[in-house]
Amino acid sequence: MTSQTTVDTTGPGDKASALSDPAPAKGMRGHPWFTLITVAVGVMMVALDGTIVAIANPAIQKDLKASFADVQWITNGYFLALAVSLITAGKLGDRFGHRQTFLIGVTGFAAASGAIGLSDSIAMVVTFRVFQGLFGALLMPAALGLLRATFPAEKLNMAIGIWGMVIGASTAGGPILGGVLVEHVNWQSVFFINVPVGALALVLGTLILLDHRAQNAPRSFDILGIVLLSAAMFCLVWALIKAPAWGWGDGRTWAFLAGSVLGFALFAVWETKVKEPLIPLGLFRSVPLSAGVVLMVLMAIAFLGGLFFVTFYLQNVHGLSPISAGLHLLPLTGMMIVGSPLAGAMITKAGPRIPLAGGMALTAVAMFGMSTLDTGTGSATMSLWFALLGLGLAPVMVGATEVIVGNAPMELSGVAGGLQQAAMQIGGSLGTAVLGAVMASKVDNDLAGNWKDAGLPPLTPAQSAQASEAVQVGVAPVPKGVPAEVAAKITSVAHDTFISGMSLASLVAAGVAVVAVLVALLTKRGANAEAGAGVGHI
Repeated sequence: MTSQTTVDTTGPGDKASALSDPAPAKGMRGHPWFTLITVAVGVMMVALDGTIVAIANPAIQKDLKASFADVQWITNGYFLALAVSLITAGKLGDRFGHRQTFLIGVTGFAAASGAIGLSDSIAMVVTFRVFQGLFGALLMPAALGLLRATFPAEKLNMAIGIWGMVIGASTAGGPILGGVLVEHVNWQSVFFINVPVGALALVLGTLILLDHRAQNAPRSFDILGIVLLSAAMFCLVWALIKAPAWGWGDGRTWAFLAGSVLGFALFAVWETKVKEPLIPLGLFRSVPLSAGVVLMVLMAIAFLGGLFFVTFYLQNVHGLSPISAGLHLLPLTGMMIVGSPLAGAMITKAGPRIPLAGGMALTAVAMFGMSTLDTGTGSATMSLWFALLGLGLAPVMVGATEVIVGNAPMELSGVAGGLQQAAMQIGGSLGTAVLGAVMASKVDNDLAGNWKDAGLPPLTPAQSAQASEAVQVGVAPVPKGVPAEVAAKITSVAHDTFISGMSLASLVAAGVAVVAVLVALLTKRGANAEAGAGVGHI
């Protein structure tokens, strides 16, 4: 059967929207399930890179002699580029076709990954991570757009559930795969692996994907809106990252925070005036949609921000190898894989509200449990909290599309799909920055007193700053040639201080998850959740 070209809306006040006629679906080309497999390969590559790098961060830091802030930017640069570009990329797909943007995104992402593997400086790594984010932004909304255009309404929710499961499993599986590659090959292999995966996605996409374009596609792009949103986000995250070094009362910190507020305000004003805004603010008149966006941000702050420190805890405090650290996170991965289809079935039957609220409640409990971890915590206790975290995250990963995209008018479904992914990327970036700032502040406050209480020789201001930076990632600043007894004291102080910082950051993450429970109660299934798909050959 050929793809249906007309898309009807079901929400009140929605305008009709249509797709231009694609080529007839013949054989593999345009087949819904083959389309799902193809886009899943590309999406898996992007989602995997959101967390696979976390396990490689200690090796990258050591090999390239990077600072704590540099390591944060390996993550932040990627998330920010994704977050800022996703809405624009969604509009590019609506304008020029989702097939084209998907193929360009896959190709560019694989090429940027290879370039990172060849990098010999932290500046090059961060630069190409930004390019990874930009190309990843092209293929993520395109993948969802292709699914919506290819699957019939009665099969679309199932396809989106599988799509969400791929994202969740890839996000959670990153540390395990990263551990294997870092330990048995090198940190560069974490990025080189994307080259053959990207090539496979490109071949499959060329052979299978059909082009789908909206007849009422945008004809212009909100350049000023992109600039304002980018500037606002940069100022916010830069202030959060630099605040521990500058001080929260420093004028530079407040200047960047003020610049961020101004940027967001100007962006909001401009979006009400431009003909084709980057983010139509009318979208947020829907309380469930707005709640879904906020929920994604809060979930990512708690999850991705907390995961950043867990890898340092496992490797630098417990002394585990990269692969052992990844295996310790297997309960998290396993519960996300098991929980995702179960959550999808529950959401389809009962709606998203209770599963999402329950999932974030479990996440809050898990993050509170992780705040109790110390240098002597055993694998069984860690596995319990990691498994609970995976079980809690699964409904949120799967249910976000229905809440956000389903509550958007059909003519804005592409924007809503980009907004969903942008919310997660912004949350991940903010989580790393906010919890990083909490960690740095706690370490700075506690290290000097703990050092003195242990009877260690006093440090100069320069030595204290260097020691604080090392302790923030769980490394004991032991000078060469010191007696074993002194080295043991320094190690104990460093690890205890790191644990105190990680515990506070985990408690903050738990508090964020509690707020997310309340936000989840505002969500509901959208009127357009099952509208808009064509009829393919299933």
